[in-house]
Amino acid sequence: MNELSVLYRLKLKTRDIRIFFLILSILLLPASAILAHGPKGHGGMEFTALQAAKKGITLYDRLVASGKLTNAWETDLEDIEVFSRQGDNNREFVVKFSRRKGEPKSVYIFFTEKGDYRGSNFTGK
Repeated sequence: MNELSVLYRLKLKTRDIRIFFLILSILLLPASAILAHGPKGHGGMEFTALQAAKKGITLYDRLVASGKLTNAWETDLEDIEVFSRQGDNNREFVVKFSRRKGEPKSVYIFFTEKGDYRGSNFTGK
């Protein structure tokens, strides 16, 4: 092999290596955002009132669809309220569904501060 051939191969290899690392960095860039821990560190994201509302509505729809709540709960629904309160040991989120007519007037769905379903009832207690 002559010197020119060796230099050409070396240039190709370094160029290929640069291209490889460029492609690799482009592919891994989104992964760094996915793997970032966010403002709370390693503990994960905090469960929010909006997430409680979404989970509450999903569960409410399942209760109506399964017949555990009558269709009147869907047709007479007037208001959905989300609030947090101090529970027995921890803070909890309450999603309250109120209807215009019929008894009971409201159904309550409870979630822990981590977003786990805690229960539901008509009294709110």
